[in-house]
Amino acid sequence: MKNIGFLSFGHWMDQGLLVKTAEDSYLQSIELAVEAEKIGIDGAYYRVHHFANQIGSPFPLLSAIGAKTSKIEIGTGLIDMRYENPYMMAENAGLTDIITQGRVQLGVGRGSPEQVLDGWKYFGYDYSEEEIKDVTRERTLEFLKLLEGGYFAEPNPQPMFPQGPGKLRLEPYAEGLRQRIWWGAGSQQTAIWAAQHGMNLQSSTLVNYETNEPFHVQQAKQLRAYKEAWKEAGHDFEPRTLVTRSIQPITTDLDRQLFGNQGDDPNYDQVGFLAYHQNPTIFGKTFVGEPDKLVKELAEDEAIKEADTVLVTIPNTLGVEYNIHLLETLVKDVAPDLGWR
Repeated sequence: MKNIGFLSFGHWMDQGLLVKTAEDSYLQSIELAVEAEKIGIDGAYYRVHHFANQIGSPFPLLSAIGAKTSKIEIGTGLIDMRYENPYMMAENAGLTDIITQGRVQLGVGRGSPEQVLDGWKYFGYDYSEEEIKDVTRERTLEFLKLLEGGYFAEPNPQPMFPQGPGKLRLEPYAEGLRQRIWWGAGSQQTAIWAAQHGMNLQSSTLVNYETNEPFHVQQAKQLRAYKEAWKEAGHDFEPRTLVTRSIQPITTDLDRQLFGNQGDDPNYDQVGFLAYHQNPTIFGKTFVGEPDKLVKELAEDEAIKEADTVLVTIPNTLGVEYNIHLLETLVKDVAPDLGWR
């Protein structure tokens, strides 16, 4: 059995169809999660980008979704730690998890290239692109430590409000959240690092091009390396692994009008370079077609077999109604034949 969720970038465009403004994007993100829960989707996840017409401030959004839903997991895929203060983030994450009653699943990592050069400098962090790699991991480990709820801060001998003896911690503390942090890994090395430090694993539609093999095979090797490293680390809870896929079922005339032409030409993995990355990256193909075709192709995906959760990237600018149609088709006509539900 696999969990099925969606991943939204929360785009909005002045020339867009149904999502023209930030207000449209955020409010529809809430509505989509509410409707997705009704049809049995397990998770609502959101990408975080700064300086862009996309979702950039996740905690108010996740809290709002949590207040209007009761079961669906609410997560990020992922928060770019180059921009984050671990202490402020720990407070925001703890409060969000309390509001959502323990349903937060936070994906964190280095993130992909942003819309501006060295954007973290505008957030008060004066690091070079090379330095920020190490800083990102250091901040993540500090964030994890804070989520453990340890008492570390020296108390004020003359506090404004009465308090007990001893050191203090950040509040509110959300029990169990530490075990629901995911690292977004792009390589076997970073996947192993995530396992060593007790984080669940997110692997997107791109990974480092490490062998001359198809995308799904390379990604499956990444997940297997992660699981082996987890066993060696001896953590006291079971990890989760997640992969993202672009899947577009074709069942209606509107589907064919919007995406049917993609099905005429085979979609292959693509190899390229991301900004500031010295090594090539391989991008997974898009799955487009009628449900029986999708079932056959997805059943051959080795990485999907290794993961316990599959996130489907959605075209959020087409609005809530269309995306619920897409997700409902997957739940009813694709997932059962793959043994996902």
